[in-house]
Order: sequence, then C-alpha cells, then structure tokens
Amino acid sequence: MKRAAIYARASTPEQHVETQLYDLRQLTAQRGFEVVAEFTDNGVSGTKARRHGLDSLMADARKRKFSVVLVAAFDRVARSTKHFLQVMDEFDDLGIEFVSRRENVDTRGPMGRLFLTLIGSIAALESELIRERIKAGMRRRKLEGYRIGRQPLNVDRAAIVRDRLNGMSLMKCSKKYGVSRASVIRFVRAAQHAESEVNVGNPMIAEQTTAVKCIASREEIECRLSRHPVSSSNFVAPAAPPAASPALR
Repeated sequence: MKRAAIYARASTPEQHVETQLYDLRQLTAQRGFEVVAEFTDNGVSGTKARRHGLDSLMADARKRKFSVVLVAAFDRVARSTKHFLQVMDEFDDLGIEFVSRRENVDTRGPMGRLFLTLIGSIAALESELIRERIKAGMRRRKLEGYRIGRQPLNVDRAAIVRDRLNGMSLMKCSKKYGVSRASVIRFVRAAQHAESEVNVGNPMIAEQTTAVKCIASREEIECRLSRHPVSSSNFVAPAAPPAASPALR
C-alpha cells in the first residue's frame, strides 16, 4: 500500500480547507492509499512561495515519508507557473507521484506531465487576469474620487494628545480611544512637530515642545520594551564611572 500525503490550501480565513480534505480522503480510500500526513495552509495566497504547510510538505517529502501527494487542484499548490514547476520537478526527482483531483491528472506517465505543464500555465494566467481586474477597479475608484486603501482613523487626535500630555499612561490612552500604542505615539509626535513649526523663536513654547519630545521618546521606548522585553540574563548594567585619584581629591 502506497503512503500518501494530502495538501489543502484556502486563500482566505473565511474559506474552509475541510471541504478539500473530505474529498481527498475519499479519493485516497478509492485508490487504496494510506494517508500518513495532512498539510494545510488557511488564509494564505497561492502567489506566496513560502508557506508553512507547503514547506512542511516538502520537508517530509525529502525525508521520503510518503510516495504520493494529493491535492484538490493545481492552483492549490501555486499560482505561479515557475513555482509550480519547481515543486513538480522536486517531486519528480524524489520519485513522488502527484495527483490532482479536479483535473484528474497524475504524473506517472508522460501525458500526465504534459497536462501538468499546460494546466499550471492556465492557473498562472488566471491569477494574472484577476490581478489586472483588481488594478482596473482601483483605477476606476480613483478616477471617481474615492480613497484607495485603508480609511483613516476616525478618532479625536487632539483629545488623545491632551490626555497623554496630562499624564495618562500609554496603555490606558490606547484602550480609551481604541487605537494602538504606536498610533498614540504618532499623534503626539505629529502635534509636537506642528507646534514647533508654528511657535519657532518663543522660548517658553520651545520648553514645552522639548517636554513633548521627551514624552514621545519615553512612549516609544515603553512600546518597544513591551514588544521585546529585556530579560535579566542579557541585561548589562552601565559601568560605574572611575573613582577620582587621591591627587585630584
């Protein structure tokens, strides 16, 4: 009995890879294969060459853990013809058969290899056509005057800066207004920059601007330390200054 591995991929988290897995399990039972492993990538585009599930599949293939790979369709492996053929070449070098359920093609014979290349090219063409349609839609929206990309944050930036400068902690400020700590830091810096341009030459305003700079720098340090905490094992304390010699005392 041949040992088989199943690979399934879904482009968005809303899609379910279980739909593909059910059909592939049934196909392995019909052909008398023994499923030794299942690999999945959920919410990952086929244009990406590096994927956790696919990388694990290739790693086990190099260890000869199975002799057959089954997928629901060619485009589940890759949307790029170049990447797809690279994967197929490696399977061929390892002596691993590749079976696609939708196209009903395997690579045991020369005709299967021919159809493999043709259908892989069609999958790449389909991906390029989708990309062109998306770009055309973005151009149309831009010509109609709509904003392209993520919408700006609809928050009271002045209130965020005011609360932060009045002593509210970075965490409390971000939770109160429902924004990230990095956004709070960015708003404070933007207010600092705008105020410094308006009030150039006023020493009192300059002193307040310096205080805002210190707060912004402290916020950035706090944010970075919260993301990458420093352990006591790799913390090096600053060296103490050398003691003055008796002659200098």
